[in-house]
Amino acid sequence: MTPSSAAEGVENVLRMLEGRWKLVILFHLFGGKVLRFSDLERAIPAISQKMLIQQLRQMETDGIVRRIVHHQVPPKVEYCLTDWGQSLCPALDALLKWAAMKPVTPEDVS
Repeated sequence: MTPSSAAEGVENVLRMLEGRWKLVILFHLFGGKVLRFSDLERAIPAISQKMLIQQLRQMETDGIVRRIVHHQVPPKVEYCLTDWGQSLCPALDALLKWAAMKPVTPEDVS
């Protein structure tokens, strides 16, 4: 892998995960959870319905989230991570551990 192709890869990953809510949505779906749209709305009260729909659609297009439609009345829509989406868990866990190791600087103390 060249530095140029690595930078392009990072840009692609950031594009797929950019947005204020995508990582929050991912964390709610990790572990094989299957949640209804309304469950996600309740779990993330600060997100608007429009934004939740937009973020879920983008993640579905990118192959991270799977949308399951049950044809019934009223309609039932559920979301879960694809296997590929679930494989993000160790990488995000490593990022959280890395962030927790942030050294204290003089600017942090003042």
